[in-house]
Amino acid sequence: MHYDLTTLPNGLRVISESMPSLRSVAIGCWVDTGSRDENANESGISHFLEHLLFKGSEDLSARDVSETFDAIGAESNAFTSKEATCYWARLLDQELPTGLDILSEIIQRPAFRPKEIDAERQVVIEEINMYEDDPNDVAFERFTTAVFANHDLEDPVLGTRDSIRGVSRDEIVGYWGRRYGAGSMVVAAAGSVDHDELVEMIGDRFGEWSGGRVDHDHSSVEATSTINVKRRDTEQAHIILGGKGLDRTDERRWAFEILNHVMGSGMSSRLFREVREERGLAYAIYAFKLSYADNGAWGVYVGTTPSQTETAMNIIREELAKVVAEGITSEELERAKGSMRGGLALSLEDANSRMVRLGRDEMTGMPHLSVDERLNKLESIDLDEVKSVANDLFGAETRVLGAVGPFDESDLTQYVTV
Repeated sequence: MHYDLTTLPNGLRVISESMPSLRSVAIGCWVDTGSRDENANESGISHFLEHLLFKGSEDLSARDVSETFDAIGAESNAFTSKEATCYWARLLDQELPTGLDILSEIIQRPAFRPKEIDAERQVVIEEINMYEDDPNDVAFERFTTAVFANHDLEDPVLGTRDSIRGVSRDEIVGYWGRRYGAGSMVVAAAGSVDHDELVEMIGDRFGEWSGGRVDHDHSSVEATSTINVKRRDTEQAHIILGGKGLDRTDERRWAFEILNHVMGSGMSSRLFREVREERGLAYAIYAFKLSYADNGAWGVYVGTTPSQTETAMNIIREELAKVVAEGITSEELERAKGSMRGGLALSLEDANSRMVRLGRDEMTGMPHLSVDERLNKLESIDLDEVKSVANDLFGAETRVLGAVGPFDESDLTQYVTV
């Protein structure tokens, strides 16, 4: 992996990777702010702001923005997480100047027209309604709210209906002014792009922008056993069992990658095999991990008929206890490494994946590792390291459960004990 990194005089960073065989470019403007950076009266404002910037500037209407991207055949969108916001586009290399014209205009000079704020307010509320109609999303939100309780990672990225209805234009403008600026942004690109030319284009469009880097409040989550259930008379129970995990800089994360893969990633994983293939108790079951600057979490999701909840959950707990006591086998270790080697290579085949990796790692201060460097990290992991991280995480006394289904918290208490 070869990349070029330049910091402009105003503090804005430009990072790129050339892929000469392509004719397209993926460009992302990463802003170092997300839902965890919001004040109590600003819940959901990062995501709301992401919507509003596509409404245009004083010189561009929302229609101008969409029609310009359409006219050059570009894909464009944005996303907001707990720690970052990214505005991105994929387009032909010859259209990169036009794409940057639009992105630079809407990010630096948003109009915030009152009528458009009110219209988009309802759009975001409809997005919240959509997510709340999906029991998978609700279960996940219940889990994250529980595992990060009383922490700035706790609140949902979308906010709530009340918070979106209540936020004013002045508060939106104030948040944008406080969190958006040259020092808080990284422009990442991958594909058919020349770094020096890109830096010149970015300098022409963002060079006069001001603003320094932004601060974050980081602290550890206090681990407590918690159950957070949304009672619904659903045909299927949606349950996530998990606990405190690793932050993104923890060197044990490489062993945890392998452990997570063996336990619940793919059709050969232990949980998939035992719960779905052998018992037929679920269609969907998987393990996942979350990692942030100061905290992390692990979890196992299962969707099963409510009457089969006890059987499915007991199998999950047994498999977690088994890997704590015995670790994984050498065959599982090698199979996981092989699968992850292939997955890593495939994930870097397209420009968008490379842009995301560049932008995310630069934004978060993570090292820019090449494929070979990442593979070497994985190859160095042995059985003892995997067993150790399994004991540290899966063997912890505190567990958290988030769920949606026809039951109360008291019906699930038994599953948060080790």
